[in-house]
Amino acid sequence: MKEFNVSVNGILVSVPENATVLDAAMKAGVNVPTLCYLKDLNEIGACRMCLVDTGGRSWVPACVTPVTPPRIDPNTGRETPMQIKTNTPELREARKSVLELILSNHRMDCLSCSRSTDCELQTLCREYGVDMHKYANGKIQPDIDDSAIHLVRDNSKCILCRRCVAVCSKSQYVGVLGTNDRGYDTHVGSANDMPLSETACVNCGQCIAVCPTGALTERDDTEKVWAAIADPKKHVIIAPAPSVRVQLGECFGLPIGTNVEGKLIAACRRLGADKVFDIDTAADVTIMEEGTELLGRLQNGGALPMITSCSPGWVKFCETYYPDFIPNLSSCKSPQGMFGALCKTYYAEKMGLDPRDIFVVSVMPCTAKKFEISRPELGRDGYQDVDVSITTRELAAMIKRAGILFNALPDEVCDPFLGIASGAGHIFGATGGVMEAALRTVYEKVTGQECKPLEFHEVRGTKDIKEAEYDLNGVKVKVAVVSGLSNAAKLLDMVRSGEKDYTFIEVMACPGGCVNGGGQPHQPGYVRNYTNIRALRAQGLYTEDEKMTLRKSHENPEVKAIYDTYLGVPNSHKAHELLHTHYVQRPIYNR
Repeated sequence: MKEFNVSVNGILVSVPENATVLDAAMKAGVNVPTLCYLKDLNEIGACRMCLVDTGGRSWVPACVTPVTPPRIDPNTGRETPMQIKTNTPELREARKSVLELILSNHRMDCLSCSRSTDCELQTLCREYGVDMHKYANGKIQPDIDDSAIHLVRDNSKCILCRRCVAVCSKSQYVGVLGTNDRGYDTHVGSANDMPLSETACVNCGQCIAVCPTGALTERDDTEKVWAAIADPKKHVIIAPAPSVRVQLGECFGLPIGTNVEGKLIAACRRLGADKVFDIDTAADVTIMEEGTELLGRLQNGGALPMITSCSPGWVKFCETYYPDFIPNLSSCKSPQGMFGALCKTYYAEKMGLDPRDIFVVSVMPCTAKKFEISRPELGRDGYQDVDVSITTRELAAMIKRAGILFNALPDEVCDPFLGIASGAGHIFGATGGVMEAALRTVYEKVTGQECKPLEFHEVRGTKDIKEAEYDLNGVKVKVAVVSGLSNAAKLLDMVRSGEKDYTFIEVMACPGGCVNGGGQPHQPGYVRNYTNIRALRAQGLYTEDEKMTLRKSHENPEVKAIYDTYLGVPNSHKAHELLHTHYVQRPIYNR
């Protein structure tokens, strides 16, 4: 692609001809402030924070203004590059005024807001020395919709950036959020302002991940955990999901993708957990059940393609928008569901505990897990498999409230019984990870040969849709990996029409997989726009896998013990009773 020079505050940089002024500024090492902009997703120039001077009669929004080629003097042939100024006194004063006007319609309870010190609006106000009282409106009351099981929406803190609207519609397909009314009455809400719980929301939480303020937050379930820890009758188990180990460190100032597994375990113990286990152990069990189910469908003529069921946001999406694919869903519970079931049966029996005294806390990068644990199919004998599911952010808040110096903690390991996981279990957190983990086991089970190499690079990476074909002793297995629900819809439409034919499909609701889940640590817009966060976090998981000697689910000694002493064999009657589930077609209220 053709490139040319532009000048940013006197610094010459070379940029592609399709670049924006904002891209050019970043290339020059200048962060022009934004509130509404999300690259390739919400490019609307609405907030006016990124106004810059390009020498014209008026300032322009950097996020949507393309760079222009140098002007060439017809007499001398000399080039004069586009002149961009981002930091004049007039621009700084204008941005300050924009922020003050935003605050005039913003409820400011910053001391108690869950986004305090982690709010993009608050950060910009601090940087620009904003007078919060200049146009303050002390009469603004909370405007809360807390009907959903996974999040709370407070429109009194909404700045109408429309990021949530864009991600819900463009990235996640469902489009249950939009702008209602006009003028001063404009606000973000569901159709006809119905409660979010009555829409076809799939609980993915991507809207929370992109919100720059405290207008959208996950439902805080930490008090339930504190209460269980304080209850001497409760045997509290805390178990983190695969991707949490490469996310949590960001909450404590560590680089994106840093693996903090040892400190994560140590922190959970210091919070008061009786046992710290690893959801990844159940991920290995998932591979045993799911791989066996796939082989059974291949041999016995079951519904193909078989589609993974680890992502609850995807499962609810399928139940709601593509119910004709419900028979294709694997009947396996997610690793979270399997883990809770094993804790309250296998582990309870081994330890002589009453399952009702066991309190299982899962730590997830995903807000849809809060919905999943409420499904009546994921429980037995009057209790649920998992009692509370908290996000990575909620765990970080608990660690800080407990006064635990996270970065100073020693590295510790999980407790036995459900505390050993393979590298295959660890990579579940990245898109393609479930597929690769399954292929490692299925290959060896079918061929009877050692799988070398163990890396299946065709299904790795952050590409929207990935395809591959493998030969298992003459059996051609066509696979696809997709993340993001709009991409999933495209893939399913192609399967439905007969354009594509697969044996096995992995779907993750969140773009990039769990490493980019709705419960992840917040990153500001300029980081999200110009840093491949999901790739950095995924690389942390793949690096951990490469360092391990135990890299296959079927070789995990904990998993072998579970089958040898309790379940029998994968897909046995007992395994189906505890580890498998069923699905229901859900109505679409908003379409």
